[in-house]
Amino acid sequence: MMRPPQTEGILDSRAAWLRLTATLMVAMVGNVGLWCVVVVMPALQAEFGVDRAGASLPYMATMAGFAVGNVVVGRVVDRVGIAAALWIATGLMGAAYAATGIAGGFAMVNLFHVVIGLGTGACFGPLMADISHWFWKRRGIAVALVASGNYAAGAVWPLVLSGILESHGWRTVYLALAVIVVAALVPLSLALRARVPAAAMAHAEAASLARRSSIGLSLGTMRLLLALAGISCCVAMAMPQVHMVALAIDIGCAPIVGAQILSVMLLGGVVSRIGFGFVADKLGGVKTQLIGAALQCFALALYLPFDGAVTGLFVVSLIFGLAQGGIVPSYAMIIREYFPPREAGSSIGLVLMATIVGMALGGWMSGYIRDLTGSYTMAFANGIAFNLVNMSIMLFILGRTRQPRLALA
Repeated sequence: MMRPPQTEGILDSRAAWLRLTATLMVAMVGNVGLWCVVVVMPALQAEFGVDRAGASLPYMATMAGFAVGNVVVGRVVDRVGIAAALWIATGLMGAAYAATGIAGGFAMVNLFHVVIGLGTGACFGPLMADISHWFWKRRGIAVALVASGNYAAGAVWPLVLSGILESHGWRTVYLALAVIVVAALVPLSLALRARVPAAAMAHAEAASLARRSSIGLSLGTMRLLLALAGISCCVAMAMPQVHMVALAIDIGCAPIVGAQILSVMLLGGVVSRIGFGFVADKLGGVKTQLIGAALQCFALALYLPFDGAVTGLFVVSLIFGLAQGGIVPSYAMIIREYFPPREAGSSIGLVLMATIVGMALGGWMSGYIRDLTGSYTMAFANGIAFNLVNMSIMLFILGRTRQPRLALA
């Protein structure tokens, strides 16, 4: 059994857990941009006179910027650390939120959402990559907790922002966020200035090399497979997450009810991500990802017989949240198990970019299918089909994996 490096006081230490706490707070604030557009989607549709697919474009623009941000910022983190990257990203987000709040046309709204997404990208994959260097025995739970910041943001912010929306309109939502994001992220990023010790990086390189030699696939092939898996699972995931508020309005509910359903779903996702973090520490990233994908497929199928009852929508959405929360952080674990640690930021960012492309594509596809068919039923069926593709890829990787000669703790 490979032992962790002699870096007492660093890996899995009190300092590492304090860093994890600050990182989680950054994630909860920084990821608000992924959820504010979901809340204001019906208001944008009404003001700018577009259909549901058109109203989904700001979300798609956000996710496009978010995808690029994960890769670009990931490369920056590999070279200069997470703190400097966060300072730049915070400036971008603050300016873009303010500009969106005073934008005069729908095209400008979409453009500014690309910048919002770009800055938000610093608060997801790069954070997971950074925190993964500070843990050994509890890496899975550490990565899962950081990833849960995304869902925690989705559980809290839609409720807060929907109140602002109802009282003051969607523009005030963005102007308020311009102040909140800058005021919170600048001081929090100061706690993340330390860099991981060289001894820990050297040990992680040896561990990943042993794992890579066991699978019989090149890193390029692994990147391609993980990217395809990421797109597929997140096309499926996007249907409930992106369109829940709109679906609730379609069945006659107020926007706040849709926000409440989304909040319940994402709170379930927080619990799920933490639980799957413990699973990942025991089973590894590939098996954990496969389990999560299978449960997500089951939960999506529960939406198919939906009869319009609000209570049923709450229950099924909670089940969905509990089922799929472990999928995305599992990709970060797979990267850390198979890929060189000094490329962790860029490698995790690249694969998570694929998941984000899947979310953006899935958000648009679901709106298009709804416009085409008049309901979301076929959109859920479309998600199930993509989910099966993801599961097939994970089964292939698992089948190719041989027992490594060097066991990893």
